[in-house]
Amino acid sequence: MRDRARLWPTAHPVALDAGLAAAVLAIILGNMFMGPHAERYDVSVTDIVLSVVACAALLLRRRSPLGVLVFTGVVTVVYLLTASGDSRGPVAAAVIVALYSASARTDRATTFRIGLASCLVLTAVAMLFGARPWYSAENIALFAWSGMAAAAGEATRSRRAYIVAVEERAERAERTREEEAKRRVAEERMRIARELHDVVAHHIALVNVQAGVAAHVMDTRPDQAKQALAHVREASRSALDELRATVGLLRQSGDPAAPMEPAPGLGVLDQLVEGFRRAGLAVEIAEDGAGVLPATVDLTAYRLIQESLTNVHKHAGRGARAEVRIARAGGALEVTVVDRGGRLDVAVPAPAEPGGGHGLIGMRERAAALGGTCEAGPCPEGGFRVHARLPLAVTA
Repeated sequence: MRDRARLWPTAHPVALDAGLAAAVLAIILGNMFMGPHAERYDVSVTDIVLSVVACAALLLRRRSPLGVLVFTGVVTVVYLLTASGDSRGPVAAAVIVALYSASARTDRATTFRIGLASCLVLTAVAMLFGARPWYSAENIALFAWSGMAAAAGEATRSRRAYIVAVEERAERAERTREEEAKRRVAEERMRIARELHDVVAHHIALVNVQAGVAAHVMDTRPDQAKQALAHVREASRSALDELRATVGLLRQSGDPAAPMEPAPGLGVLDQLVEGFRRAGLAVEIAEDGAGVLPATVDLTAYRLIQESLTNVHKHAGRGARAEVRIARAGGALEVTVVDRGGRLDVAVPAPAEPGGGHGLIGMRERAAALGGTCEAGPCPEGGFRVHARLPLAVTA
């Protein structure tokens, strides 16, 4: 109920202006006939008509505030020039309301100009043709009321502008929060997608190769088939463990506890390489003072090597060889994985187009997330090369 009463003037501006005009007219006529100086007024029909016309113009104060101000000012001047009696001035109430409306709907410079002009003109006419003596209280009051109307209008305009600015800032901040939340969700989805791709692609590739070996030698060399199946079992178990750890990051508070194993890094690189060696991929590692690394850099370097070796294992052919070089250089960690290819009679396929495949895209995204770079492409002498540069000073 209270909110409805507060919003009623905004919903019915015409009714509000009509009520205001009627109230101003009542004040003018009441001052003429029943005011403290009513005995000094010689009210004529012209005075009443001018009062009604000036107040009626207030109905247009929202549509044309400056026009209404000029019109009511002219009517007031005419009234001061033509009214009879020793005291004049009640019609000036209309021009004071019009001055307030014009000030509230224009800028500060315009308010200053129209306020000053209205004060000077009305006061000068009142002093010259109004009540005597020229310095009477009524003439001075006209000057004061005009100045206060202009000041009140400017204060109202400033208050409205301040409220609008605050609302715009609040809306902009809300939009910014929503956009930031969407951006964080998208980044988190991309991060989880990269983690899942690296885990699944690596282990499933090993499972695929070892299953193929087992199927090929099942009848002729059952011992080797059993060994390949053992590798399949180990790779699948590792894949399940890493998937469980990754999915555990998505649990809400209060859910069953997620696995607490640390994220993989270069500290367990030997285990990763050993798995590839058992699968038949010859891998050589050269480290040059990598030392202790930030956790994000350590994980990213591990994932880049894991994805690169997985690609070598899938695409390089039989007897493939890979070289992994890890070194610090100029405040960054440089990781290079070179695919030396398989036997000479086995072709080494390159990607269909530069950057094709989710694996290479994921590697570039991982490096870019740390402010680094990742380049991948065929070597001139054959094979494939992946080189990443990861800044060690990672910003949050």
